[in-house]
Amino acid sequence: VQLQASGGGLVQAGASLRLSCVASGHWFNTHTLGWFRQAPGKEREFVGGLSWHGGLPYLPSSVEGRFTVSGDSAKNTVWLQLNNLKPEDTAIYYCAQSKTASMISRTYESWGQGTQVTVSS
Repeated sequence: VQLQASGGGLVQAGASLRLSCVASGHWFNTHTLGWFRQAPGKEREFVGGLSWHGGLPYLPSSVEGRFTVSGDSAKNTVWLQLNNLKPEDTAIYYCAQSKTASMISRTYESWGQGTQVTVSS
């Protein structure tokens, strides 16, 4: 599976961004596409995912209410909508593929190259 993430940028606090992840190659629409982020000096953190089996998005409580996940199986694309961004959201955002609906990075097998999100105060 090849994953291409895009949509990052430099924004001010309170702004919104929509990140896209397009999957290609040996992709099965029963898998999960998840989003993680990693800030300098910090561990990689799960911020949202979409399990195609059932089509249900899931997010950690830390970002619920600000981030949403959606997808289009016909386009092999998952979006991560980031609203009311804060400086602490600054990180590289990665999308990844897993055979299970998981929030644990080691269960994800394929990773995209990441897209930088920078939020200024």
